Amino acid sequence: MKAAEIGRRYVDFFAARGHTIVPSASLLYNDPTLLFVNAGMVPFKAYFIGAEPSPYKRAVSLQKCVRTLDIEDVGKTTRHGTFFQMLGNFSFGDYFKREAIEWAWELVTGSVEDGCFGFEPDKIWVTVLGAGLHPEYPEGDIEAKNYWKAVGVPDERIQSRGLKDNYWNMGIPGPGGPCSEIYIDRGPEFGPEGGPNADEDRYLEIWNLVFQQEDLSVVRAKDDFDIAGPLPGKNIDTGAGLERIALLMQGVDNMYETDEVFPVIARASELSGKKYGTDHVNDVRLRVIGDHVRSSLMLMTDGVAPGNEARGYVLRRLMRRSIRSMRLLGYAAPSVVDLLDVSRNVMHTSYPDIDDQWERIREIASAEEESFGHTLNSGTALFDLAAQQVRSSGGQVLAGDKAFQLHDTYGFPIDLTLEMAAEQGLSVDQDAFRTLMNEQRQRAKADARAKKGSAVQTEAYQVLRAEGETPFLGYTDLSVDTKVRGLIADGESVTSVPAGSIVEVVLRETPFYAESGGQDSDRGILRTPAGDLKVLDVQRPVPGLIVHKVEVPNELAIGDAVTALVDGFNRRGACQAHSATHVLHAALRELIGSGATQAGSFNKPGYLRFDYSSTKGLSPELRAEIEERCNVAIRDDLEVTATQMKLEDAKALGAMAMFGEKYPPIVRMVEMGGPWSRELCGGTHVQHSSQIGLLSLLGEQSVGSGARRVEALVSTDAFAHMAAERALVNELSNTLRVQPDQLGDRVQAMVAELKSAQKTISELRMTQLQAQVAGIVAKAADIEGVLFAAQVVDGADAGDLRSLACQVRDQFGARAAVVVLIGSGSKPSIVVAVNGQGRDLGIKAGEIVRHAAVELGGKGGGKDDIAQGGGSQPDAAPQAIEAARHQVEAVLGR
Repeated sequence: MKAAEIGRRYVDFFAARGHTIVPSASLLYNDPTLLFVNAGMVPFKAYFIGAEPSPYKRAVSLQKCVRTLDIEDVGKTTRHGTFFQMLGNFSFGDYFKREAIEWAWELVTGSVEDGCFGFEPDKIWVTVLGAGLHPEYPEGDIEAKNYWKAVGVPDERIQSRGLKDNYWNMGIPGPGGPCSEIYIDRGPEFGPEGGPNADEDRYLEIWNLVFQQEDLSVVRAKDDFDIAGPLPGKNIDTGAGLERIALLMQGVDNMYETDEVFPVIARASELSGKKYGTDHVNDVRLRVIGDHVRSSLMLMTDGVAPGNEARGYVLRRLMRRSIRSMRLLGYAAPSVVDLLDVSRNVMHTSYPDIDDQWERIREIASAEEESFGHTLNSGTALFDLAAQQVRSSGGQVLAGDKAFQLHDTYGFPIDLTLEMAAEQGLSVDQDAFRTLMNEQRQRAKADARAKKGSAVQTEAYQVLRAEGETPFLGYTDLSVDTKVRGLIADGESVTSVPAGSIVEVVLRETPFYAESGGQDSDRGILRTPAGDLKVLDVQRPVPGLIVHKVEVPNELAIGDAVTALVDGFNRRGACQAHSATHVLHAALRELIGSGATQAGSFNKPGYLRFDYSSTKGLSPELRAEIEERCNVAIRDDLEVTATQMKLEDAKALGAMAMFGEKYPPIVRMVEMGGPWSRELCGGTHVQHSSQIGLLSLLGEQSVGSGARRVEALVSTDAFAHMAAERALVNELSNTLRVQPDQLGDRVQAMVAELKSAQKTISELRMTQLQAQVAGIVAKAADIEGVLFAAQVVDGADAGDLRSLACQVRDQFGARAAVVVLIGSGSKPSIVVAVNGQGRDLGIKAGEIVRHAAVELGGKGGGKDDIAQGGGSQPDAAPQAIEAARHQVEAVLGR
C-alpha cells in the first residue's frame, strides 16, 4: 500500500467519525518558538493551551513536519528522517480515552477491504504509564490499560513505562497527560523478544495517543513537573508516523525504502553506478540523498530558499549534504534537479502545490548546485592542504581560522568542514571559528548599512533631487498629507507602477526618518484612497532626497495624494535608543577619557550598538560603573534640546561631530544635560532623558585595531533582559542552595572541584592505559621478523592512543615493530606507530592507517613513524586490524 493511500485511509476513517479534515499547515507555520513545524499538533497548539477557542470539536490531519536535530543519524538508522508526515486525530473537550483507543485499534487491525490497515492483532503491543511514578497515578494509567484489554490486547502485550516515555507535556506550564503508544512486532529477525521494553527496532512504534487531562503548573523536565489540577475539558492529541506505517505495510526494512523515498535512491544509484544494498558506506550515502532531496523539495515548496541564516541555512545544509554524497558516490555531474524531479513525481499526489512551485524550485536548486560545485572544487583543495599540514605537525585540531577561511572565502558550511575533518581523524577549533564568525557578521552588517546609507547615485535620483530636496517634517509631525513626487522602479524613473510592485517613492514632504547617523529608518504606511502601502525602508540615496521603499497593493502614480503615517510606537522606541546612544557616549568620555570618541553606531527600538576608539577593553568594574552612570543620567531627567546654529558656533560649544563627513554651514546640535552631552545630530530624540527608561549593557568586544564595541538594550527590552537574568540567578541559587550573593563563590568552588576531578580522572586513565602496555607487547605477532601488535582499547581517545602507541613501540627495542591501536566508541579513532627498524623495511604508518581507516568508514594519514585516522563504524575494528596486517604483509612481499 502506497504512502499516499495510507494517509487517505487514515483521514477518511476519522472523517467518517465526525472529524473535520484540516489540511496540512505550511512547514513555516507562524510559531515564534519553532523554526519549522515539528509535530502534527503544532497547528492546534493554541486550542490545547486555551489561547484560542477551537472552531471544531474533532479534527483529523496529515501534517508535514521537519526535524533536523538528528541530521547526523540520517541514513544510519531505520527511523531518522528530516522530513516526515504525521497523521493525527484530535478531540477538544469531546471524546476521550475509550473512543481514542477503540478507534485506533479498529483502524490498525481492521481489514484492508474495509478501509483499514489490516495489521495482525497478535503482532500489536502497547505501552501505558506505569504505577508508582507520579502521585496522581499511584497505579499508573489503569484506565487506558483496561480499555486496551477490552478491545482485545492481552495483559502480556501491555507494557508499563515511565514518565519520559508515557507522559506528555509541552515543556512549559499548560496541558499534560499520560499517553499510550502502539507498537508492531516486526519479527525475530529484527531483534530479541520482550516487547518495546526489550527492543524498539523489532517492536516499532507507529502511533502515540496522548490523553490531555491535567493542568501543569511547573515543568522542570519531561519527567519532573507539578500538577495544579484537572483541565476544564479533556483533550485527545494523537500522532501516527506515516513513514513508519508505510515501511511496515510495504514490507521493507526502513523508511528510506518506502515508495516516497526509494525512487530517489534508485535514481541516485543509477546515476552513480553504485548498487544499493551491497556496501554499507554507499548505502548510507544513498539514504542521505533520498531523505535530504525529499526534505529539500518540501521546504522549497513552502517558500524556503537556501541561505546562511535560520531556515535558509537548514535547506542549504540539506541540499549540500545530498550533493556532496553524490560526489562521494563518484558522480560529479549536476544531479539535484533530476533527483528533485523524481521526488516531485511521487510527492505531488499528496501535495499538488509542488507542481505549481516546480519552476521556482528547479531554478533555485540548479543555482545552489552550481554555486556549491565551485565551493567544493576550490574549498576541498584548501581543506586537504590544511589537513595535511595539521597531520604533518603531529596535530589533531584544524585551526578555527582555517575553518573560517573555508566558510568566508569558499562558502564551506562549518558542518561540512566538521564532517570532512572527522573523516580524516581531525577535530576543529569551533570556539575560535565562532569568534571569527561573529566578528565578520558585525563587520558585514556595518558595511551593509553604510552602503545602503549612501546608495549608488543613479541618474533617476539625481533628476529628482534637482527638482528640490525632500522636506523632513518628522521632528514635529508623524502624520503628513502630501503627494507622490517621484517613482523609481528597478533604478528607473516611472510615472506609475502596477499593483504588486515594490518601488521607491519620493514624496513632496515626509515625516519618515531616513536611516542615517546610526539610527534605523522609520516604519509605517502611506495611506491612499485605494489602500495602504507598507513602508519597508527609508533612505537618502543622494543628499537631500528621501525615498520610501514600499509594497504597492494597488496601482500608484505620480501626483497621487497620500497620507504619510509614521508608526508612533516604533518612533518612540527609536528616540529612546538614539538618546541612549548619546548618554552612553557621554558616559564613556567621562569615565574613560575624551579619546573615547565615536567610531560607528547603530540603534533601533530597544537596542543600540556603539563603536568607540580605545585600545583597552572594559574591566567588569568599569563596565558596571559606565552602566550606572548612564542610568543615573536617565534618572536625572535631563532635558534634551535640538538647536539649529552655525557650524563654527556648535564647535565652539564643544559639540561632537560623529559622522566623519563634511557638514553644512547650519547644523543641528542636540544637547543633553547642558555641556555634559553636545553632539551634531540629525536624529530623533526623547524630550527628557527619563523617557529612555533604562539602559542595560550586554557586552563589549574588539572590532579592529584601536576600536571597541559595546551593545546595550534600552527601555522595556532592557528591563526584560534584566528580569530574565534575575530569574536565572534565582534558578541557579535554588539549584545550588545558596543565597544569590554567594552564587559566584559557589560556582568557582564547583569549577575548582571539577578541574581537580578531571585531573584525577586523566591521571587514572593514563595509569590504566600504561598498565596495558605489557599485555599488548606480549600478544604481538611475528610477521616475517616484524612484530605486529594490535588491540582495541576501551575508553581511549586519539590523544590517549598516540601516547600508548609510542610507549608500546618503545618496548620492542631493536626488533622491527608495528603498533595498531583502535579506540572503542561510536566514532572510533585509529593510531599506527612504526619504529625505525620497521621503517627501514619500507613499512610506513601513514600508508597503513589509510588502508585501515577505510574499514572503519573513514579516512586517515600522517607521517611514516606515526599516523592516525578515524571512522564511524566501531564494529569494523577487526576488519581494520586485518587490513593493517595485510598492508604490512604486502610491504614484506608476502
